[in-house]
Amino acid sequence: MKLNGTQQLLAYANDVNILGGSTHTLKGNAEALVAATRVIGLEVSTDKTRYMVMSRDQHAGRIHSVRIDNSTFERVEGFKYLGTTLTNQNSIAEEIKSRLKSGNSCYHSVQNLLSSRLLSKNLKIKIYRTIILPVVLYGCESWSLTLREERKLRVFENMVLRRIFVPRSDEITGELWRLHNEELNDLYSSPNIVRVIKSRRMRWAGHVERMCE
Repeated sequence: MKLNGTQQLLAYANDVNILGGSTHTLKGNAEALVAATRVIGLEVSTDKTRYMVMSRDQHAGRIHSVRIDNSTFERVEGFKYLGTTLTNQNSIAEEIKSRLKSGNSCYHSVQNLLSSRLLSKNLKIKIYRTIILPVVLYGCESWSLTLREERKLRVFENMVLRRIFVPRSDEITGELWRLHNEELNDLYSSPNIVRVIKSRRMRWAGHVERMCE
């Protein structure tokens, strides 16, 4: 959406982001929005409104609060917008951490199903791909992964796969041994989580390319 002649406003329902190249610009745009919303009987929630400076310069925007129309808005280092964690360093690490935490909670809620002998391995894989994986990969189309983040995602997936593909036993001694990552990949026979992310990013890039201006 355009504000003051440029695209500086992102809005979804009652979640609004105001963008600006400086604190002065941000404050002016916020004042314009507050004035416009008051005309139609809406108010900006002071308790739910924060502002953040995204810059390579750690000392940029030294002001720790912004005052607009008798309301003071606190400066933060990160916040969630539409379920995605945004940080002042524009780092994906916190978002990956949050996604994996949610994925772990989801995994623990269905781990009894994943280890059940009453369900086939194909059904367990479907449970993983339809219940757990979407929670972890929410918003992954915008991720820019480092090798460290890729490794964390693979570790999580291998943990789930080890629950699905129970440890093998020696035919002679009956001793159980832990499946190696290569064995898990062969048993899973589907694109791993990192390849899925890259595929979704390419699909989203094609979608954006086909969009009108």
